[in-house]
Amino acid sequence: MDTSVILDSGHTAWMIVATLLVFMMTIPGIALFYGGLVRQKNMLSLVMQSLAIAGVVSILWVVFGYSLAFGTGYEGSGFFKYGIGGFDKVMLNGIGLDTLTATGIPEMLFVMFQCMFALITPALILGAFAERVRFAGFLCFTVLWSILVYMPMAHWVWGGGFLMEMGAVDFAGGTVVHVNAGVAALVMALMVGRRKDYRVGRPITPHNIPFVFLGTALLWLGWFGFNAGSGLAADGLAANAFLVTHIATCMAAVTWAAIDWVVNKKCTTVGACTGAVAGLVAITPAAGSVDLVGALFIGLITSAVCFWMVAVVKPKFGYDDALDAFGVHGVGGIIGSVLTGVFATQFVTGEGGVQGALYGDWNQLWIQIAATVISMVFSAVMTFVLFKVVDKLVGIRVDKRVEEEGLDIYEHGESAYDL
Repeated sequence: MDTSVILDSGHTAWMIVATLLVFMMTIPGIALFYGGLVRQKNMLSLVMQSLAIAGVVSILWVVFGYSLAFGTGYEGSGFFKYGIGGFDKVMLNGIGLDTLTATGIPEMLFVMFQCMFALITPALILGAFAERVRFAGFLCFTVLWSILVYMPMAHWVWGGGFLMEMGAVDFAGGTVVHVNAGVAALVMALMVGRRKDYRVGRPITPHNIPFVFLGTALLWLGWFGFNAGSGLAADGLAANAFLVTHIATCMAAVTWAAIDWVVNKKCTTVGACTGAVAGLVAITPAAGSVDLVGALFIGLITSAVCFWMVAVVKPKFGYDDALDAFGVHGVGGIIGSVLTGVFATQFVTGEGGVQGALYGDWNQLWIQIAATVISMVFSAVMTFVLFKVVDKLVGIRVDKRVEEEGLDIYEHGESAYDL
């Protein structure tokens, strides 16, 4: 412990609030957003999967996950650089009430803040295989994926690993959360296969659009904690992250709605909500390094590209990414991570800080591209392997009758709506 650091009550109070906001993104945010998009016979399956992630992954995180991502037991070795942090903080060993981070917040609070990121990442994958996966298979996959994919990735980018050493900028989870989960979602969608009644060009109608709106609103609100809290302090950087998060999201929502209006002659609620989420995703890695100009362009570009992925590319290739987890989170995360290398500015990062290609530093753009590609390849390969293992052990896809009649009754013995 660095005795020169003292507890900062202002930073601590803000980070408690930020942690609560990020937790709200998984339950009820993701549960309502995804749950509203599926059919009513599968609503509770999304709720239960979100709850299971919150419970199980939280336990894994405090027992050994935090140590794998942020431990320092292997510091100085190649295993620390390309593997994990170590086992020195298992069961939060050595973390006391007076153990502080560099910004003067208790390390226990940092553990909790990072725990919320560990929850929402596998929760994002749910949208790819919704309505057709066994609860036992989902749970087994989630546990293994969190340990073998998320925790090493968090260490590489945030815990002192090789991507951090390389200079990759990921302020709040572009590669660790969104690229990681989005690519995993695509692999899962391809390997699980289409829903039995899925028809290309004929989307399955959401059963409760007000839930989609409510879930989006909760995600938008929670994202302020997600991004503005990632500097671990209540300061000007947090204020900038707050501003650019909101503006990028507004631009993305308006852009998607406008394209929807021109292409489909209707301005839809689901479309505007989807655009907002795409903007939230894309600004995440850049929130600590871009200004207002960057936020506006990131929101505009991301929304247009994600619309094209969802409306054109997905139907063309015919894969059933049920709730567009890859089309929005994966693609949005990729764009945001790369554009960080374009729009990062020393106006935000300070003198000597990173800046992007727009301001003369093309090297940062290549670093961002390299980090994004590495994240994509790692997530894809590991997800493929874990799918094969879990499918062999417990099975992943439900049988035809269960899929037809709904997961809520067959998997959980409950119904969301008693008509």
